[in-house]
Amino acid sequence: MTGTRTARRRTSAETREHVLQTAHELFYWHGIRAVGVDKVAAEAGIAPTTLYRLFASKDDLVAAYVERAGQAYREWFTAATRDDGRDPRERILTLFDELVVRIQPEHCRGCPFLMALTEFPDAGVAGHRESVALKRWVRERFGELAEELARTRPVDDPAELADRLFLVMEGAYAAVQSLGIDGPAGRVRAFAEAILPG
Repeated sequence: MTGTRTARRRTSAETREHVLQTAHELFYWHGIRAVGVDKVAAEAGIAPTTLYRLFASKDDLVAAYVERAGQAYREWFTAATRDDGRDPRERILTLFDELVVRIQPEHCRGCPFLMALTEFPDAGVAGHRESVALKRWVRERFGELAEELARTRPVDDPAELADRLFLVMEGAYAAVQSLGIDGPAGRVRAFAEAILPG
């Protein structure tokens, strides 16, 4: 008897994840508005009707893309700054070390959330709201880290320190787009270290 293997069909959840991964590559590297739903479907190897069963509209697909990217970003940030016995200052600097890796040109053409906000300035659009929520989360997390740091070192104003750290991170994403990793973005760790108490 000749054995034949039939390829297992993806579940709906697996297909959704596959489409989102494809959308991420296309939206991030080519721009959200520049990429149509048909292009995403073709690159994912599915029919447009299948894509529309998973996402009712392009806006829904964009919102899911930003939400998925936001979840991955939160996981990355949390892992870099996890409370594992290290000093809060060391954990903050580890984040900026990891950021330098993250913004290398083979991985990064800028911040996906800032790009989404630029493409969708309307606060009523789900992709816009998801991007703002991620940025607020990052700012809040810097606030928590600054408060932790203030328990071990003199910090005049933890909220101001958090704002400065947030802006240093945002600046790295902006600078890498215009001046590359050899510009100011490549020194982001040193800039963060300069504003942290010793």
